[in-house]
Amino acid sequence: MTHQEIANYRLASQNLLKTNSKSPQEIVQHLGAVQAQDYAMAKWAVGSRGGATEKEVEEAVNSGKIIRTHILRPTWHFVSADDIYWMLDISGPKVKSLFASMARQHGYDERKLNQVNSDIEKLLSGNNHLTRDEIMQELNIKKSSGDLSPVIVMMNAELDGLVCNGKMKGKKITYALLEERVPKSKTTLTKEEALAKLAKRYFESHGPATLLDFSWWSGFSPTSAKRAINLIESELNSFGIDNQKYWFGTDVSEVDNLRGSVHFLPAFDEILISYKNREASILLEHQTKAFTNNGIFKPIIVENGKVIGAWKRTFKKDHVKIETQFFSSIDKSKKSILFEAIKPFEDYLETKIIIE
Repeated sequence: MTHQEIANYRLASQNLLKTNSKSPQEIVQHLGAVQAQDYAMAKWAVGSRGGATEKEVEEAVNSGKIIRTHILRPTWHFVSADDIYWMLDISGPKVKSLFASMARQHGYDERKLNQVNSDIEKLLSGNNHLTRDEIMQELNIKKSSGDLSPVIVMMNAELDGLVCNGKMKGKKITYALLEERVPKSKTTLTKEEALAKLAKRYFESHGPATLLDFSWWSGFSPTSAKRAINLIESELNSFGIDNQKYWFGTDVSEVDNLRGSVHFLPAFDEILISYKNREASILLEHQTKAFTNNGIFKPIIVENGKVIGAWKRTFKKDHVKIETQFFSSIDKSKKSILFEAIKPFEDYLETKIIIE
């Protein structure tokens, strides 16, 4: 298999080859977890893989079918409500250990964090959805330059399974008690079962991918990633290229639908960010045009699995303006064909789009 074929298969596994009838929650559940620190772009990551509008994706988040919280690597992710508890069980303690030292430096040991959790629980009890600023005001934690207390306090509460996103308050994100949004499951998985389930979900929805890709995406060590693959090896396909072994699911029939595939994908999209090695999807000389060394990913234009440019949108009074930057020279007639791929974004926003 070639790098181009890997890129093609990833489009298929990530549900990007054709519009499907999956709900926003089903799309998130298929992917396992969708990086979501840029809330608007994360919604489009879901919308681009199905026929849902932005309003429908937002409704899935507001209703608690999709949960936005810190999980896996220490950043925001969308996770299906059906998966939130077992994923938190396996990843929460690991992520907490990554910022424990920083928490102590700001005066938050385990005892103090537990006390703050108790105070937050009282504040949010009874489906009381509050913004972070409102919670900090009630806790008498004042914002000051260089003080990460608000981040530490709320991330800890998320990783402990106490809070998650609440309903949007206008354009502001709120927090709510997780158990008031999603009833806690009565069944639990062992650590080994959860690790195997996470790995299977990743390789089926992101494959072909390597052990190090899964390690990066999940935040687990290569040793743990290897153990997970050993547990599910018989349930996956695999092949070798450039001394690397790639794993993927067994259902890849959609790859035949590749012809003429063009996508305007969001910033931080899973097609790039979920892999340690991104050479299959973007040439090395173009990578700095798509993402920075400190982890900022731009919205990208993808043709037949390859990133060929970047784009940005600006909201105007009665339309959305789209500006593009192609990595190589493209003639006007080719651009007009590529620009047809913005139509799904226009349908998603339910707003007129003008490309400049």
